Amino acid sequence: QVQLVESGGGLVQAGGSLRLSCATSGRRYAMGWFRQAPGKERDFVAAITWSGGSTTYADSVKGRFTISRDNAKNTVYLQMNSLKPEDTAVYYCAAGIISTVQAMRVRYEYDYWGQGTQVTVSS
Repeated sequence: QVQLVESGGGLVQAGGSLRLSCATSGRRYAMGWFRQAPGKERDFVAAITWSGGSTTYADSVKGRFTISRDNAKNTVYLQMNSLKPEDTAVYYCAAGIISTVQAMRVRYEYDYWGQGTQVTVSS
């Protein structure tokens, strides 16, 4: 069983930055970040292959968010810059054995999920 623990969420003003971290007990998993606003579906944000060689982003965050990983620390990061009020959501990290970059964008491809961390962006 792979355990995932997110941290780094909080309250920030529009235009500000936050860095989320996800500590994982698993190795050789593709890792993704998803978010869920109240009353909405859980949406894809960003993902990275286990080697870190490939990444993919939702159009809504491209150019503002950066996903990275440090396999020596078993940690995945999501650097979020130029935050907007519409980025407000609970952010979840997820792990899965996923063979294609396109599949990493799909929620159901992931086997393990963290408990989520709240990100609130005020206007």
